[in-house]
Amino acid sequence: MSDTAHRPIRSYVLRMGRLTSGQQRAWDQYWPRYGLLHSDGPLDYREAFGREAPRVLEIGFGMGQSFVAMAAAAPDTDFIGIEVHRPGVGKMLHSMAERGVENIRVYCHDAVEVLRDCIAPASLDTIQIFFPDPWHKKRHHKRRLIQPAFTAELVRYLKPGGVLHLATDWENYAEQMLEVLGATPGLRNLAPDGSYVPRPPQRPLTKFEQRGERLGHGVWDLMFSRLGD
Repeated sequence: MSDTAHRPIRSYVLRMGRLTSGQQRAWDQYWPRYGLLHSDGPLDYREAFGREAPRVLEIGFGMGQSFVAMAAAAPDTDFIGIEVHRPGVGKMLHSMAERGVENIRVYCHDAVEVLRDCIAPASLDTIQIFFPDPWHKKRHHKRRLIQPAFTAELVRYLKPGGVLHLATDWENYAEQMLEVLGATPGLRNLAPDGSYVPRPPQRPLTKFEQRGERLGHGVWDLMFSRLGD
């Protein structure tokens, strides 16, 4: 059997990058308050947030601008972010401080391991993954995050009725996402026509997305809910 068959799912590709001085200051000042450690094991939501509230988990929030905007717009919801790149986490922490956002906790670690070791099954109201690496060359499609084994695992962490929300600006990837999610047991497409949904108001329009729209580029949102009582 080839090495590829044994390759574990990863939620990221490691890219080198140093924190700017501002990102480092934000990390040093705010990580002790808002950071979560994979090594601490199962996450106690009440201990982390000091309350019981709906829970949204975002995988790969990049530099965190839209993630912080979503949290600022929904102060009665708890947001858990996972991003493996430290500069992105540093920038996100800086944005939190600028906007006075308190309802985010963050892991700087691989999402697959965080889910497996820290997140309780059926404990999340929403899982969102926006604009994951499209790996646009056909020979690299196998590296895409949205694959049957991964989406089947994600279903476990959603509450019955919880929502898996994906977005991409690559049409080919959107088609793959639709095919994969449509074949994932336990999920139901929320689009009335069985395809894509309009961008929901809770997902902010990013500057990148606005620029793409001006150039005529499309963006595809997919929302599927977990079946069950």
